[in-house]
Amino acid sequence: MVGPSSGYDLSSLNPTTRAVLSSEYASLRYNKHCPSGMYIIPAADSILAWDGVLFVHKGYYAGSVLKFVVTFPDTYPVMVPTVRFLTDVFHPLVETRTGLLNLMARFRPWRPTEHRVHDILHFMKALFKVPVLDRIDELDVANKEAFKYHENRTSFAALAQQSARFSQSPSTLYDSPNSKKGYSFRFMPVPQSQVNDVLKTLLIQRPSHEDTAASDRE
Repeated sequence: MVGPSSGYDLSSLNPTTRAVLSSEYASLRYNKHCPSGMYIIPAADSILAWDGVLFVHKGYYAGSVLKFVVTFPDTYPVMVPTVRFLTDVFHPLVETRTGLLNLMARFRPWRPTEHRVHDILHFMKALFKVPVLDRIDELDVANKEAFKYHENRTSFAALAQQSARFSQSPSTLYDSPNSKKGYSFRFMPVPQSQVNDVLKTLLIQRPSHEDTAASDRE
């Protein structure tokens, strides 16, 4: 899902870069261009930085809420963008200290006439699925500890779930120390009563077994 574009001065940008980025952002509204579970919007102060968040629903990383920033060089699309996770994530292709994703694992070489932003976004979502984890080459690894996935999947699964739980923790979700200043997405705690009101509005009801469990806890 994409949000409205910001109203900043584009006159200083390389005209080609400006045109390409405007076109590619608009194209994310097309069917399947922006992956499901992902939200992205240009930063308030520059179209060269796009703020995003990815909700992972399945697999080792199920439950993860991952904030990230895609940064474009002024020479884009000639030069490849960079992707940095603001949320700590335990993954073989993500550098632990900086959060930088090694895009070369998928885009080597980067082809300006073929590769688009939506290709990067779909690769980012696929990162957390078994087929991509299985194909990672040791030469591309940015986190050697996470690459031990191939040696002990039980241990890896536990660490991936620990990473997912950490991404949901209040200190990370609401006010992460790694968050970019001016990051576009803001999360805040919501009272359960307000959540229930929204669910009622959407005509979504909890399964009966959840109601029973809630009554038992009370």
